[in-house]
Amino acid sequence: MAVDWIGYSYAALVSVGGIIGYLKAGSVTSLAAGLLFGLLAAVGTYLPSQNPKNVWLSLGTSGTLTVVMGLRFLNSWKFMPAGFMALASGLMLVKIIIGMQKRPHKL
Repeated sequence: MAVDWIGYSYAALVSVGGIIGYLKAGSVTSLAAGLLFGLLAAVGTYLPSQNPKNVWLSLGTSGTLTVVMGLRFLNSWKFMPAGFMALASGLMLVKIIIGMQKRPHKL
């Protein structure tokens, strides 16, 4: 199976976002969450290359970030960083769901 550059780019974006949050605001929480979710997104991108039906980690990671960052955006109405991450995570979620529809999965 081909390398999922979009998935790895998303994982890098999440990780870099956490690092930037730490550097700009000194937020250790942003650093920890960004690195944790970036790692989960990277592993979630790697797993389907071994088994195309194994999309659940990636689905859960991007879904969680869509909801959490979407709620942060709705509370602040600031596009950066919450709105941007909610948008990127939502697009990743759509990409995964479309890929799932191309390959039917069993629970």
